[in-house]
Amino acid sequence: MFDAEGLKFLAVGLAALGMAGPGIGLGMLGGAAMNALGRNPEAKDAIAPNMVLALAFTEAIGIYGLVTAILLIFVA
Repeated sequence: MFDAEGLKFLAVGLAALGMAGPGIGLGMLGGAAMNALGRNPEAKDAIAPNMVLALAFTEAIGIYGLVTAILLIFVA
């Protein structure tokens, strides 16, 4: 019913879905940081470094999904 090539691309699509969560998380983190800065602009020195660190960790998870999808395309 299914051939190997079709199942491979199905697996790539499922691996690419792993990038949706970090995308939503990045938006939520950015929005929360802007909300915090809008409420207390003097706290910029405490909020900005923590926001950048959290964004970097969240982006790394999305990159893992991208690398998995690319590996499935070319290796599997």
